[in-house]
Amino acid sequence: MEKLSETRGMALAFVGVLMFGATLPATRLALEGFDPGFVALARAELAALLAGLALWIARAPFPAREHWRALMITAAGVVLGFPLFSSIAMRTSDASHGAVVNGLLPFATALAAMGRAHERPSPGFWIAAASGSALVVAFALHAGGGTLRAGDWAMLAAVAAGAIGYAEGGRLAARLGGWQTIAWALVAAAPWLLAPALWSAAQQPFAHAGARAWAGLAYVAVVSQFLGFLFWYGGMAIGGVARVSQVQLLQLFVTLAIAAALMGEAVAPGTWAVAAAVVALVAAGRHAPVRRASMPGDAR
Repeated sequence: MEKLSETRGMALAFVGVLMFGATLPATRLALEGFDPGFVALARAELAALLAGLALWIARAPFPAREHWRALMITAAGVVLGFPLFSSIAMRTSDASHGAVVNGLLPFATALAAMGRAHERPSPGFWIAAASGSALVVAFALHAGGGTLRAGDWAMLAAVAAGAIGYAEGGRLAARLGGWQTIAWALVAAAPWLLAPALWSAAQQPFAHAGARAWAGLAYVAVVSQFLGFLFWYGGMAIGGVARVSQVQLLQLFVTLAIAAALMGEAVAPGTWAVAAAVVALVAAGRHAPVRRASMPGDAR
C-alpha cells in the first residue's frame, strides 16, 4: 500500500513538473518587458486572486491557528523567495543553464524534509541524490570557467528558498490538502506583498512590453505559481516529501526542450549528458527506502 501511495504521489507530482518545466523560459520571456522584482511580485498577486476565488468557490474551511506559521514559511519559500531569486538569475543566465543548477532542488528538498517533515531517507537514497547534486555543481563550475557566476548564486538562493517551501508545504498538505495549501499560502502572502507590487508596477514600461513578455508573466502567475502546485503538493501529501521531490529531476529535460524550442537556446550535448546522468542517478535511488514519520496533530 505504501508503494502504491508513493507511485500515485509521484504521478501527480510529474504533472506538476511538466507545468513547472516552462517556468524559467517563461520568466525569461517576462523579463523582456519587466524587471525581476515586478515579475516575482506580480505573479504572486495574480495567483493569489485565483487562489482566493478557488477557496471561495470551494468554501474551503479556514486553516486552524497552528497552521498559519507553516503557511507563512511556505509562502516565504515558494511565493516570494524562489520567484524573486530565479527571476534575478534569468537576467544573466540561459534558462537551460538555470535548469541544470535548479537540479539541486530535489536534493535540497530532501534535506529540508529531514528537518521539517521528519522523513529519514536511507543511505542508498542519499548516495544517489548526492551524486546527482555533485554533477550539477560540477556542471555549473565548468560552465562558469571554474567559478560560480552571478546567475548561479541567484539560482542557488532560489533553490534554498524553494526547498524550504516545498518541504514545509508538502508536510502541511497532508493536513490541509494539496491545492488548499498553496491557495492559503498565496492568500496569506498577498497583503504583505501588495504595497511593494504596486510600487514596482509604477516603475514598469507597460506601454513597451510586448506580447511575449505578457505571455511569460501570465504563464508564471497562472501555471507556475498556482496550477502546477495543485499537483505538486498533492503528490507530496500522498507519497512523501523526500521521495516525491526527486521527480523534479525530470524537469531538467522538460526545461531544456522548451528553452531550445521557445527561446532558441542552443543546448550543448554536454548539458543533455549531465541532465541524463543526474536523472539516472535519481532513478537508481528510486527503490531506496524512505522512512516517513507519522504526521503530528499540529503544524508547528
